[in-house]
Amino acid sequence: MELTARHAVPAIFQWREFAQAGGLVSYGTSLAGAHQQQGNYAGRILKGTKPSDLPVVQPTKFELFVNLRTARALGLTVPASILLRADEVIE
Repeated sequence: MELTARHAVPAIFQWREFAQAGGLVSYGTSLAGAHQQQGNYAGRILKGTKPSDLPVVQPTKFELFVNLRTARALGLTVPASILLRADEVIE
């Protein structure tokens, strides 16, 4: 985060925590959701399910977060179409 801010580089990150910490945009899955799924898998294994019997699970929901404070600091204008699609706009 510090490196992108120091060099005024607009960057897109994978998790929303980066946008909340000052990144320009994040687009990806929920980190909390991934941890919950890992816990579900671990619980099933501990209850006796063989790991080879567990299905492969892929994310189905992706989140878009836009940090307008960072955009203003970089002198960027975020298009309205992006802001309308965002799950959260940080001001």
